[in-house]
This record gives sequence, C-alpha cells and structure tokens, in this order.
Amino acid sequence: MKVISLLKNLIKMFFALLFVFIISHSKSTNAIDLQMNKIDENIVEELRLTVPSEYKEIWLKSEEEVWEPWLAKQDGFLGRQIFYNHEVGEALVLVKWKNRNLWKNISEEEVNRMQKLYEAT
Repeated sequence: MKVISLLKNLIKMFFALLFVFIISHSKSTNAIDLQMNKIDENIVEELRLTVPSEYKEIWLKSEEEVWEPWLAKQDGFLGRQIFYNHEVGEALVLVKWKNRNLWKNISEEEVNRMQKLYEAT
C-alpha cells in the first residue's frame, strides 16, 4: 500500500518536473520578444474621430477633397479605409504606409498646415 502511494507520488513529481522542463525550454514567443513596427515593414496608422452623424456626409466630403489628394502625394502612402459607427458617432480611419520611416518623415508643420486647410473647408 505504501509502495503504491510512493510510486504515485513519484510519478506525479516526475510529470510535474517534466512539465516545468518543457515549459522552460520551449521556444514560445512573448509579446515582449516581438519587434513592433519594424522599419522596413508596412504599418497602419489608426485614427479614431468623433463625428456626429449629422456631420458625417460633410466630414466625408472634406476628407475626400482635402486629405485624400494630399495623402496620395505622400511617399509611402499605400491607401486608407474609412469606417463609421452610427451608434456612437465615431469614425475609424486606417491609413496604410509602406513603412514607419516614410510615414514619420512627414513633418508636423506639413500635417498642421493640411489640418488648418481641412478645418477651413
């Protein structure tokens, strides 16, 4: 009886140690190990904007007339998608860039200039 109990405990301990060994030696990928926003890979800029539903059409027209032509001229711009949630009056704009460097090479002054032009329309 004691021998069987001892064997069961030894087997449990063996499998517990085996489990710890497998976990500690596995090649799992942790979020910390991932390189985010690699310089040479496509990147998506995510913009969330509050746009009340009564202004949605005006907002879309301004986006089309101001931001779309400007973005099309930017080096590295690959396209964008616009989504709208009527329930909460929120727009989601996803802008795809060839890589992070090309996106970040656009000066803040240039973006601010376009924002002022956009707000004036």
